[in-house]
Amino acid sequence: MTDHVYNVLFLCTGNSARSILAEAVVNQRGGGRFKGFSAGSQPRGQVHPYALDLLQSLRLAVDGLRSKSWDEFALAGGPEMDFIFTVCDNAAGEACPAWPGQPMTAHWGVPDPAAARGSEIERRAAFRQAFAALENRIGLFLSLPLASLDRMTLQNRLAAIGRRTPSASAA
Repeated sequence: MTDHVYNVLFLCTGNSARSILAEAVVNQRGGGRFKGFSAGSQPRGQVHPYALDLLQSLRLAVDGLRSKSWDEFALAGGPEMDFIFTVCDNAAGEACPAWPGQPMTAHWGVPDPAAARGSEIERRAAFRQAFAALENRIGLFLSLPLASLDRMTLQNRLAAIGRRTPSASAA
């Protein structure tokens, strides 16, 4: 059980910002125990440049990050997910594909930094705030004693992580 690598999928509508940030955080901070993925119901087709800039400034890997459809992960032969988190309210309300393997799911909504208005400084600040909120939630998730929690307790803990106010965890 300790050798199991947990696959974690982050979903958002456009898969250009929040879900991309979360994928990068899990892959960096997961210590080899977690593999992050991201996808969208209506992918924009490209990663937002501010997301890439932020990740690179924080020295997180950006190789392989791309905007893609969640259909890639619902097909037979794709990686089987252990956890799926929606990070935007739109994706949480959409009819998702049937995921193989009955992964644990939770909603971890974070305001969309790609929708931020204002100066470049204000828009980039929105990306930093989204990153901080996601990093905080992911840190809580990665610290859970997964092997010792029953499914119901784990589901409750995942939901509680998602109820944390994103601004409360922003730096």
